[in-house]
Amino acid sequence: MKILILNSGSSSIKYKLMQMPSETVICEGLIERIGSADAVFRYSSKNADISESRKISSHNEGLELIVRYLAEGETAVIRNVKDIDAVGHRVVHGGNAFTDTTLITEAVKSKVKELSNLAPLHNPHNLEGINLAEKLFPSAKQVAVFDTAFHQSIPPKSKKYALPKQWSSEYGIEVYGFHGTSHKYVAAKANEYLRKDQTRIVTIHLGNGCSMTAVQDGKSVEHSMGFTPSNGLIMGTRSGDIDPFIIFHLVFNLGYELESVRHQLLKESGMKGLTGYTDLRDIQREAADGKQECTLALEMNAHRIKKYVGSYAAIMNGLDAIVFTAGIGENSAVLRELVCRDMQFLGIELDQAKNTQRSVDLREISSAHSRVKVLVIPTDEELEIATQTYKLCKE
Repeated sequence: MKILILNSGSSSIKYKLMQMPSETVICEGLIERIGSADAVFRYSSKNADISESRKISSHNEGLELIVRYLAEGETAVIRNVKDIDAVGHRVVHGGNAFTDTTLITEAVKSKVKELSNLAPLHNPHNLEGINLAEKLFPSAKQVAVFDTAFHQSIPPKSKKYALPKQWSSEYGIEVYGFHGTSHKYVAAKANEYLRKDQTRIVTIHLGNGCSMTAVQDGKSVEHSMGFTPSNGLIMGTRSGDIDPFIIFHLVFNLGYELESVRHQLLKESGMKGLTGYTDLRDIQREAADGKQECTLALEMNAHRIKKYVGSYAAIMNGLDAIVFTAGIGENSAVLRELVCRDMQFLGIELDQAKNTQRSVDLREISSAHSRVKVLVIPTDEELEIATQTYKLCKE
């Protein structure tokens, strides 16, 4: 079965065409910095290896470009669109409506659109991918894999907010959790590495969007994001945790329009608000050149992560491992070092030499004396989506 996986993030698209169940990768690639004049397009197959900078204005434009490379010219890896048996889509917010992988119908799309109010940087792009894939691959089954599904195991004491109870019962206002496909994948890999079923792991997903999960015995028990993917850690353009009354102060006392505040919290805050940059590579370069606001932003980012590590260790009564994953988590030795600095009281000690080594494989970067394993595990959300898509489609 040939399965095309589409993983649309807030400013990126990862894609992979796989033969299942053999897990053979036919082609794969990535588009980064969508919306900019210097977006990066990558496409890799047996006969092609392309990496170029070009203007890609929207997710829709990016998806059309991917399909052209898949099916046309010298880069083609399929004879025609009928070669694609299924398309697996990452969908960020499933609310309470979707607790597992599901075949996409008009009713499913309608609900995903409705939930776009809760994930405005993601669900609309997920839906774009679904609609385009339906047109381009009309004979393929379309499957949605929800970020929120893994976090269904979060217990009520962590899932509920201290708000009027009807807000939860009538409006579904509670913790849903996100990046579940990634957290599930790397937690399972960590358990395999530790060779234990009963574990206490903190998974740290760091990209343009960032989140952390306390995973106990393979199940999500606490998560840094909540009702929407906007709170918790400092992100590329999102603020993460703030006092909610800042919003009321801006609107009622300083005269801001509510929509302006919403826009700035989602797209002008986080690392961009602190430094003017959204890409951590730019921020690290500027910090190395002595730009103090970039140095401070890195320290703030690490400080927020450390707060969550400490709280999750308390919740689980200890730690066996912490896992860094996703674009920043896998590649930023600087941020990993800042997070693990002065954490000996928790049993976390980094091996500086191992931390600076690069690898595409799972690696341990903790010192020989560290009681807690520090792991870097490349996430493979696409493989997890393909696995779940194949399982559903063959039933």
